[in-house]
Amino acid sequence: MEQMLNFTQSLIEWTTLISILGISISIIILLYRAIKGPSNPDRAVSLDIIGINVMALAGLIAIMLVTTKFNDVILLIGILLFIGTVALAKFLEKGVIIDRDMD
Repeated sequence: MEQMLNFTQSLIEWTTLISILGISISIIILLYRAIKGPSNPDRAVSLDIIGINVMALAGLIAIMLVTTKFNDVILLIGILLFIGTVALAKFLEKGVIIDRDMD
């Protein structure tokens, strides 16, 4: 039984390390797209996906450290991502974020 537990623990460690490597490569590629993107909507999408990848990295680090302390961080990143995406989409559509009625 102990041998199976050690195998499972090492499998989880290797899987999380490979996942962290893949997500890190993805973030580097997305940073290139955010800087070099052909249009502003492409940049917005790449920034949104970078945020999602940061959430995934925080989750993987929580798995590696065997803690639940990062759950609040993941939730906060998700909320900020949503607000930022809505604001950026509104800016790209209308040119302003806050509409001011001059009546």
